[in-house]
Amino acid sequence: MSLIVQKFGGSSVGSAELIKNVARRIAEYRKNGDQIVVVVSAMKGVTDNLIKLARDVVGTPAEREMDMLLSTGEQTTIALTAMALHALGWEAVSLTGSQAGIFTDGVHTKAKIRDISPKKIHHYLDQDKVVIVAGFQGQSEDGQITTLGRGGSDLTAIALAAALNADLCQIYTDVDGVYTADPRIVPNATKLSEISYDEMLELASLGAKVMQSRSVEFAKKFNVVFEVRSSLTQTTGTLIKKESSNMENVVIRGVSLDKNQAKITLVNVPDQPGVAARIFQTLSDAAINVDMIVQNISHDSSPPATDLSFTIDQPDLPKALNLIEAHREKMGFRDIISNEEIGKLSIVGVGMRSHSGVAARMFQILAEQEINIDMISTSEIKISVVINLEKSEEAMKAVHRAFLEESTPIS
Repeated sequence: MSLIVQKFGGSSVGSAELIKNVARRIAEYRKNGDQIVVVVSAMKGVTDNLIKLARDVVGTPAEREMDMLLSTGEQTTIALTAMALHALGWEAVSLTGSQAGIFTDGVHTKAKIRDISPKKIHHYLDQDKVVIVAGFQGQSEDGQITTLGRGGSDLTAIALAAALNADLCQIYTDVDGVYTADPRIVPNATKLSEISYDEMLELASLGAKVMQSRSVEFAKKFNVVFEVRSSLTQTTGTLIKKESSNMENVVIRGVSLDKNQAKITLVNVPDQPGVAARIFQTLSDAAINVDMIVQNISHDSSPPATDLSFTIDQPDLPKALNLIEAHREKMGFRDIISNEEIGKLSIVGVGMRSHSGVAARMFQILAEQEINIDMISTSEIKISVVINLEKSEEAMKAVHRAFLEESTPIS
């Protein structure tokens, strides 16, 4: 008998018929005698509709009330999934995040898990029941409902697998694994049989929508091996695990494109110690994550000044602009320029550590497509560039073709 944690995303539970299909799949594992803990997301489109509804009521809703509102999406799904299992003759019980013992910090809409006390889950498993947990949510120390941010159900599943010491963790989605690129954009993308935590973490944080980056980070920290697979087929998925020696033979593992980015440029920022710290501390205090940063070198301006550009998640743009404007005097800049028409294109692979010439080849490919590079960021295993959104899909196809479809070696 194995203890298995299974997570089903919004597209897997997007209708009554799909929920029945999920219940049948869970039942197949129960027939083998396995103990099952299921984590489900809100039905596809529900969270977006709730966000729209809130913004129709008030332009900038209070974050505490947003958590209260958005947590209802998953609560609907857990109850319906339990009902579907009851109809098949299996005992099941639904639990909210707080009932399941998931405790978080107090940051609304982007809470982090601090602890999991799975006593109640073990109690129901001992009664031979399937336990269905609402993903994406938890409870703060003072009893407030909190949510974990977009894709938070992945994090719920990984964290529960670690806390329960599960034998297996399966992430079910509408694709049958992790691909070398988004197959909806790149038809020739191929499915990977395995990928390292570091590669998956980079791809997830760079726009690949298969997994939430924080969940991969959590899995790496607690060494939770998990599989991404389809809820609609029985095909084997992609295993995400610790890096193995043969993984370095593949220079590039995948290409990702993040269209959910925005760029802010502060014009004429005083070029003196402490200014950048004040700017980014203000954003950090508001839980706004900054990604790429570029500062121009000041030359002949008097007093010395520079332009500072950085990227953030697009949904955070209004909040960031309001914050920066409110601290204009303290930061000392002259103007703010924002741009939402950008895409972040990235290539990822642990093999880049031991191969040179990757960046040069990527830049050459973009030059051949007459695509201008706005910003560049690199690490040991990835290269990211900010480019015009209109040409981003064209660029992704060209880069994928050159690195992952053609056999020309990198020199």
